[in-house]
Amino acid sequence: MGLQWKRLDANDLEYAYNPQKSVSDHQRFQVHRNALARTCRREMRAVLDVPYGSSSLQRVDIFPAEAGSPVHLFFHGGYWRTQDKENFAFLAGTLVPAGVTTVVVNYDLCPVVTLDDVVEAARMAVTWTHRSIADYGGDPERISVSGNSAGAHLCSMLLATDWAGRGLPSDLIKGAVMASGIFDPEPVMSIAVNAEIGLTRAQANDNNSLAMSPLADCPIWVGAGGLEPWPWIEQSLEYSQHLRRHGRDPEVRILPGHNHFSIMDETLSSDGVIARAIIDRAT
Repeated sequence: MGLQWKRLDANDLEYAYNPQKSVSDHQRFQVHRNALARTCRREMRAVLDVPYGSSSLQRVDIFPAEAGSPVHLFFHGGYWRTQDKENFAFLAGTLVPAGVTTVVVNYDLCPVVTLDDVVEAARMAVTWTHRSIADYGGDPERISVSGNSAGAHLCSMLLATDWAGRGLPSDLIKGAVMASGIFDPEPVMSIAVNAEIGLTRAQANDNNSLAMSPLADCPIWVGAGGLEPWPWIEQSLEYSQHLRRHGRDPEVRILPGHNHFSIMDETLSSDGVIARAIIDRAT
């Protein structure tokens, strides 16, 4: 992607990097999923709001599968400053019947904390899961991750984390799925939403996964919606090339007919493109 985004004027930047500007009726795409999420939290076997850290948002919801099952962590989007794990419990309705213990993660949000802190919270969630998920029937040696939008960025940062330096297995993450990710945060500094995020240039540089070597060597899926603005799609393509330059071989999919908000419908059944990618990499 380089500096191509810097050629865009203010209106084009806003359209390209603020998904709510490119999808005028964006809220309607989440209504049915939120209803499914409420049903899953109410009716499925679950252990809710389990702390992995000391802050009120450092909590996970665990939906156990059978004993010894692989474990999958999901990180929600929301530009690091909004959304909640409660709205994504629908993933458990797809993954648990496929034999995957599902952990839906909340994390500290900007601007109360910085992007550095958000990334560290994601690492804490993975660390806690590795050390504690056996108590809930999951296999700590079979952990995979996924996320959408800002959550995909967090997953890319997890792939670039030196887990061995934290006293954990270097191959801690066994698979990753990233949908509609924002992998270079720098353009965010030039759009209106940064008033809510508070991103600084130093934070953008320190959390640019396009400039960081991926340390995890595992099956990876990267995708975006075909109806997303081209600069956003380009982030996924550029990140895929970045992975290839470092010897990885990600599967890359641009999903026709999907925008930034509808793409998560591909997790609602086991034959959805993203759900299939998660299950294949989890099991």
